[in-house]
Amino acid sequence: MNRFSVNILLRIILLTLSTITSVWVWTALGAFPGVAMGILISMQIYGMYYYINRVNRKLTLFLESIRYEDFSIRFSADNKLGKSFQALNHQFNEVLEAFRQTRAEKEANLKYIDTIVQHISIGVLSFDAEGRIELINPAAFRLLGIYRLRNISELKNSHPALPEYLLEIRSGNKLLYRTRQEQQLSIHAASVRLQGRLVKLISIQNIHAELQQKELEAWQNLTKILRHEIMNSVTPIVSLIGTMQDIVEQDISPEAAQKEAIADLQEALETIKSRSKGIMNFVNAYRDYTTLPKPQFTHVNIKELLTGVSSLLLPEMKQAGIYYHYEIESVSTEIHADVAQLQMVLINLIKNAMDALEQTQTPSIQVKASMNTPNQVHIEITDNGPGIDADAMNKIFIPFYTTKKKGSGIGLSLSQQIIQSHGGQLKVSRSGHNGTTFSVLLPVA
Repeated sequence: MNRFSVNILLRIILLTLSTITSVWVWTALGAFPGVAMGILISMQIYGMYYYINRVNRKLTLFLESIRYEDFSIRFSADNKLGKSFQALNHQFNEVLEAFRQTRAEKEANLKYIDTIVQHISIGVLSFDAEGRIELINPAAFRLLGIYRLRNISELKNSHPALPEYLLEIRSGNKLLYRTRQEQQLSIHAASVRLQGRLVKLISIQNIHAELQQKELEAWQNLTKILRHEIMNSVTPIVSLIGTMQDIVEQDISPEAAQKEAIADLQEALETIKSRSKGIMNFVNAYRDYTTLPKPQFTHVNIKELLTGVSSLLLPEMKQAGIYYHYEIESVSTEIHADVAQLQMVLINLIKNAMDALEQTQTPSIQVKASMNTPNQVHIEITDNGPGIDADAMNKIFIPFYTTKKKGSGIGLSLSQQIIQSHGGQLKVSRSGHNGTTFSVLLPVA
């Protein structure tokens, strides 16, 4: 029998004896001594109640220490009352120690994350639905050119358009923002829900140097293509002009046979005309690339889009002996797009696939529309042609670059420009050992 049980038994015996004595005193000595004995009995009953409720008080103290995160309390005062109390105190202390360690680990992790956020070169800030700033690091202050920010609306003084952009940007989307100092800031948004509150997390990165490098590379590539196209057209023109001068000076004379000279002159003029038209077509293609109209967005059903394009090109493919198959996983999927521009992109990609199959014995083209993610549509155009070599694949979206003898090199770069204006991506990859796959990624409406 443990000490707690012995104490309870002794208290019961003492209370019983006190009750019997109180009855005898009341009977033998009168009411006043009996009242005194009643008070003594009441004190004993209260003492027993307080002693028995020791566990309840201990449990209340334990729960309060957890509620108020006060893990410094130790339970050991009544270890002498028996093994059950020792075990109870030990478990209470173990639980509090576990909470203490968990809080210490959480605080260490928060300190670690806070140190990273404060020292990274990427700007980070978060704000609630009312625009109130909850977190901002020094990099964000530096990139935005400010020293204090309590609400997103305060950015209007230094960046008039930025507060509206930050409030409206959707989770997972990106935008490019140019500051007054001509910095190019890449802004990415994410949303999290904390205790029922929607908090938007914004990351800001200065990509001005990277954009300048890419822009320089793009201009260098474009210059190479322009030089190649212009030289191909101008060189024969210059040569023909020299030939025409010789004809005028030597052949067109009273003594010469003018008929043959005139024929040579006409041939030279025809060639000049042909090459001049080539330059004009090239300039027109450049104009088409640089003056693409803004998309007129409407809700476009993927099934209707692919069905319409397929119906348009199917007779031509049948005539060329090309097997064509298209598949749509989710027929009700809609995207927010310019239907005419998307049709132009898909027609261009399928026609490119048809051109690639001219030397293929059993040509086939497969088009598949599926959900890449819950928020993104994936359209694949795959052919079983000879494929594209690695060097050409790296240049295929450069304006005016082409592997075709009669191609303008504008179709794929124009298609990529259209898809990017829709917030999507246009990619190319090899399909197995042979063939090419063009992938169009578009956000769901």
